[in-house]
Amino acid sequence: MEFGKFGGQYLPPHILKAVKEVEEAYDHYKDDPEFLNELSFYLNTYANRPSTLYYAKRMTNDLDGAKIYLKREDLNHTGSHKINNVLGQALLALKMGKKKLIAETGAGQHGVATATAAALFGLECEIHMGRLDMEKQALNVYKMELLGAKVIPVEFGLKTLKEAVDSALIAWSNELEHTFYLIGSAVGPHPYPLMVRHFQSVIGKEIKSQMFALEHKLPDYVIACVGGGSNAIGAFYDFIKDPSVNLIGVEASGKGLETKAHAATMTLGTYGTIHGMYTKVLLESDGSISPVHSISAGLDYPGVGPEHAYLDDIKRVTYLSITDEEAVTAFEYLSKMEGIIPAIESAHAVAYAMKLAKTLSKDQIIVINLSGRGDKDVKQIASYRGLKLID
Repeated sequence: MEFGKFGGQYLPPHILKAVKEVEEAYDHYKDDPEFLNELSFYLNTYANRPSTLYYAKRMTNDLDGAKIYLKREDLNHTGSHKINNVLGQALLALKMGKKKLIAETGAGQHGVATATAAALFGLECEIHMGRLDMEKQALNVYKMELLGAKVIPVEFGLKTLKEAVDSALIAWSNELEHTFYLIGSAVGPHPYPLMVRHFQSVIGKEIKSQMFALEHKLPDYVIACVGGGSNAIGAFYDFIKDPSVNLIGVEASGKGLETKAHAATMTLGTYGTIHGMYTKVLLESDGSISPVHSISAGLDYPGVGPEHAYLDDIKRVTYLSITDEEAVTAFEYLSKMEGIIPAIESAHAVAYAMKLAKTLSKDQIIVINLSGRGDKDVKQIASYRGLKLID
């Protein structure tokens, strides 16, 4: 296993063969200077890296506690952290001679990023998305189509992210030879969790160097939302060996942990296998995957990346949860306080930071990874608050 007892490659033989091909290519190119220079070129000139580390002065003053910084992944091209990993995997697909990208998406940000990279590199693109998520994220569906991608509605199960992954894997299994499956989160069989972390670790590296430039020290806390866990592992990884930095992952407790309507895998999950990996999973008493809920289409996943399960197991990261209502309140708060509309996924991290900051001294520092922007969520949040926007 790659992460203690977690990870692995739990797949049927024909898909395992394709995953082994990805593993071999990743092992070959991950430290190749030419590949890394090419990736760096696109991250800097196309994706708009490095992203800003922004001092949230009004929020800091209002909460009257710790100093708060926002890592502005929302300012990346396509509006989230997803582009970091997508550019890396898309370049790998090109090196492997693939002609088509297949991906899953929940909130649509990974789908938009994948469709963007496909357009950039002249690749075919197919995005699988649950019908319920398509309705929540209609703007991102149109963006994907505008970029040339074919969006496949997933009509079975809960019609959300878990089923989108299932559908994408099935589609990939039927055209392995010329197609690359571009996983968007730090989940799935090896080497995908390792590879996604590798491409997302740019976030934590930048936070560390920017924090030393601005404050001449490490932050006391780094906070990120966790669904599958890509933005969080990207923000956390460079700090894992720095014990003075508290790392906090915030997942979705939906309508409450006491209900069935949540996606709190780290809080209430058990150990099991999902999507080719052994990790923490929400399971029913009969062993089937539990239905999940979150107002956030990007956090309603019944599993989590195996590295997060490992970091929880060794007590290096603290995992907590935030309800829909708390996340919406934080969404509104940051919008009004700093003029920054966050993705509803990121608002879960903001919500916990709002609680934490008040308990800390003014010489302590919190960095919130603002993983995406919230224009995709405005209509949904308005509806949640009982408002109807003019179409």
